[in-house]
Amino acid sequence: MSAAAAAGDQACIAPSPLPVPVVHKLQAILGRLIANERLDRCVGIYVEVRSSNVRASLQALNLDYLEISVSEFNDVQSIEGYIAQWGKHLEFAVKHLFEAEYKLCNDVFERIGLDVWMGCFSKIAAQAGILAFLQFGKTVTESKKDPIKLLKLLDIFASLNKLRLDFNRLFGGAPCAEIQNLTRDLIKRVIDGAAEIFWELLVQVELQRQNPPPMDGNVPRLVSFITDYCNKLLGEDYKPILTQVLIIHRSWKRQSFQERLLVDEVLNIVKAVEQNVETWIKAYGDSDSTLSNFFAMNNHWHLCKHLKGTKLGELLGDSWLREHEQYKDYYSTIFLRDSWGKLPGHLSREGLILFSGGRATARDLVKKRLKKFNEVFDEMYTKQSSWVMPEQDLREKTCQHIVQAVVPVYRSYMQNYGPLVEQDTSSTKYAKYTVQKLEEMLLCLYRPKPVRHGSLRSPTFNAKYGNGVPDLRRTASAVV
Repeated sequence: MSAAAAAGDQACIAPSPLPVPVVHKLQAILGRLIANERLDRCVGIYVEVRSSNVRASLQALNLDYLEISVSEFNDVQSIEGYIAQWGKHLEFAVKHLFEAEYKLCNDVFERIGLDVWMGCFSKIAAQAGILAFLQFGKTVTESKKDPIKLLKLLDIFASLNKLRLDFNRLFGGAPCAEIQNLTRDLIKRVIDGAAEIFWELLVQVELQRQNPPPMDGNVPRLVSFITDYCNKLLGEDYKPILTQVLIIHRSWKRQSFQERLLVDEVLNIVKAVEQNVETWIKAYGDSDSTLSNFFAMNNHWHLCKHLKGTKLGELLGDSWLREHEQYKDYYSTIFLRDSWGKLPGHLSREGLILFSGGRATARDLVKKRLKKFNEVFDEMYTKQSSWVMPEQDLREKTCQHIVQAVVPVYRSYMQNYGPLVEQDTSSTKYAKYTVQKLEEMLLCLYRPKPVRHGSLRSPTFNAKYGNGVPDLRRTASAVV
């Protein structure tokens, strides 16, 4: 969507070109003023009036955000809406407002000389607000580093690159030296900053490995964020821009660039995430193998599901995706076998066949076994009710498998032996759950908790190490 289209409602605010007769009158007046050695006074008044007109036009776009300072926002993500507006507003200002002033300066002052009318235009552009646009871009480059900042720097580069020919034509003259210098400085900051963050991403992912895994078995924020993030880097919107940025950055160092460098680095980042997952699976230890299997199932399925059918998944290959799907199936089987699969074993029918030991003995056995079943069930349910399985398809399938493993056995047991305890005054102590209630509880397991924020926050970079490498670590919650 072009800036002109985006600003369609404001298109009427652009100053209309002056009619030819008016331009001729201005030229005549200018000629008289020159004869009376009042050219400087004339140019000063013209700059003041025209820049005021452009400022009035820009004010209708609500550009207060251009004055924001680094200290006024926590990270780039908190102002990403402003960055999107900035690109559209800059394009509108350059292609409509400054373009019109450039032509008008040429029309009015062309007979006097290039230096005069170009100097006049440069003053109008500077006083009207082009410097504020460039300063905002610089402010973004000065914000703290995080992965989202890379995307926003690429957005800024794309906006500037789209207007490159317009900038060269409008602000290419010697009188526009300040604008040229600020633009060059901004572009260098954007390219350096983007390249630095990109080449450090792998290190940041690896640093996360030392953090403990989430206690709810969920997919860590780092895993879900990086899989989506790397897909964006290789997508149609960002890959061409990132490639161009890296080519320029390496050319400044007199280094060549092949596209495979970008692809290989992204693949290495994903494989580092994969290694993180394997490390975290082992970090739970033997004391909590059930949660370890739950976590493994969650994360292998996330990697497979969210990369399948994507550009990144295509690069990783079908065998890589199948391997993660097979791991998901393996850990799912182990998880069910070693947790809920053991529960029906507490409802043994031994000694109850034909009430061989007498009805009272049978009743005592049923009470004892139901009590043990309830204790184990409550313990497992209480523990696992805080666990999270974010993918609905995997969650529903897992819960169905649990129901199939537990409910039919429980139903049959209660149909056959429930009457032995249901007449007891303390029957609710043993026949604690109806079959329907038990099934409902199992089907409600592992649902995600309400999210406080509307969108996923990216991991943050904190310059914590003396070697200048920013740190993605936050605390244990970094991978939650």
